[in-house]
Amino acid sequence: MHPNPESRNGLAPLTHLGVIAVQGEEAAKFLHSQLTQDFVLVAPDQARLAAFCSPKGRMQASFVGLHWTDGQVLLVCARDLLAPTLKRLSMFVMRAKAKLRDATGEFQLLGALGSTAATLLDGEPAPWHRREVAGGVAVALHPADGQPRALLVLPVDAALPDAVASAPALSLADWQLSEVRSGVVLITQPLFEVLVPQMLNYESVGGVSFKKGCYPGQEIVARSQFRGTLKRRAYLVHAAAELAPGQEVFQASDAEQPTGTVVQAAANPVGGWDALVSVQIAAAEAGQLRAGSAAGPALQLQPLPYALLADV
Repeated sequence: MHPNPESRNGLAPLTHLGVIAVQGEEAAKFLHSQLTQDFVLVAPDQARLAAFCSPKGRMQASFVGLHWTDGQVLLVCARDLLAPTLKRLSMFVMRAKAKLRDATGEFQLLGALGSTAATLLDGEPAPWHRREVAGGVAVALHPADGQPRALLVLPVDAALPDAVASAPALSLADWQLSEVRSGVVLITQPLFEVLVPQMLNYESVGGVSFKKGCYPGQEIVARSQFRGTLKRRAYLVHAAAELAPGQEVFQASDAEQPTGTVVQAAANPVGGWDALVSVQIAAAEAGQLRAGSAAGPALQLQPLPYALLADV
């Protein structure tokens, strides 16, 4: 069950996100050493989905990372994780020629859906394509219900690019539904240190590089990719009742032990709630998933909008 995608076109202010700016001649090198993605060899027309993990491989934050100017990389992340993430990342700078700051107040963050996104991107390029637009940068995201999505980053005092200046206004709720239905989300505070990146399918949507060098948690993340070791994945579900990030997921046959958690949820205008949940693969295959308790609202599995990368 999902709304008519044709109705979701326009721009939404992304007030739930913030920006960490990393500046200096070693900014990319520093991030390369801390995050799950390659920031040194990233092409000028590419952005990155990346995670910052604990030494045990659990995600402490995730980002859309992009080069803004020479020597400056922006990390767009959930605002409720920004301050602790900035503090933790700053602890690792040491002698690196890089400085970090909360730059949220310096930028406008807008989500573009439908033909508005296609206009910004000059077509429908593959996810994580970076394109410079008048005064700012547009990043292609994973689509939702077959409709293009983009992140638009502008200086706080910049006007909208002429091509989308008259785009319809969308609500944050519209955007969050598209995030859920894209199957790719940035984690928020309730998910702090809960998930290894593969438990959110990050290796399948461009969020993990297995070719780069060490970063905190790298051994755990790499080991999780070997066949048979990953026991948990992210799934798209629908429920009749309200769902919330951090809510536990159970199987109807086991009232004692949760099998996973709700990662992100959004109301569906057609009725009920859509959510991305991270649950044990065996439980998903067995079915009868419930939210909150073994007797809670039923979770109906829906197809993911992308293919999962096979284990190695």
